[in-house]
Amino acid sequence: MEYNPKQLQIIAVAERLFAAKGFSATSIRDISQEADINVSMVSYYFGSKEKLIEALFEVRSRDFRTRLDVLLTDLDLSPFQRVNLMIDGIIDRITEKQCFHNIVVREQLSTDGRTPVISKLLQELKLGNLKAMENIIHEGQKLGVFRNDVDVLLLSTTLFGTINQALSTKSFYRVVYGLEQLSEEEQESHMKEKLRIHLKKLFRGMLTTELNDAVSS
Repeated sequence: MEYNPKQLQIIAVAERLFAAKGFSATSIRDISQEADINVSMVSYYFGSKEKLIEALFEVRSRDFRTRLDVLLTDLDLSPFQRVNLMIDGIIDRITEKQCFHNIVVREQLSTDGRTPVISKLLQELKLGNLKAMENIIHEGQKLGVFRNDVDVLLLSTTLFGTINQALSTKSFYRVVYGLEQLSEEEQESHMKEKLRIHLKKLFRGMLTTELNDAVSS
């Protein structure tokens, strides 16, 4: 579904509030006040708060899938180039969309019981991400570049888990690497570059026979 500028504005406002207050604690009135529109406008465009967060997940997942689809259709890219660009894209997406990241993390770490609508959307998002990654890995396997025994689910867990952990412990990261004197933007740039290098090396080891040989020796 295509959304007009007003709908995208409402989605962006809702995303910020859901990230800051949580889905359950955010009302349609909160969203309308923050967006400076009438309450009926939110209902007119989306019908309910549940439909609004469905629209948010649709927008964010569509942006990401589009990036991955480009990697599969670009015939000039080697399997490892596709994987490296995928890693870059995921790091950029998660760090750039901090509010959406916070919504996902809040739901996954909830101790009060998960919100059914978000749990369903989150599962669909993860399955979509996994399928996209599987397609990229399978292309490399067909060409004989990647090992055939790759566990794509655990590979995905390693990728997203590493990025999420780094983002969730920014203050610790800052202390360990002695980045207190840098600006927030410089700290984030430092972290992203570290993640890129680390994850690309990790994936190369897991996708080729190098790691298997090292474990066997």
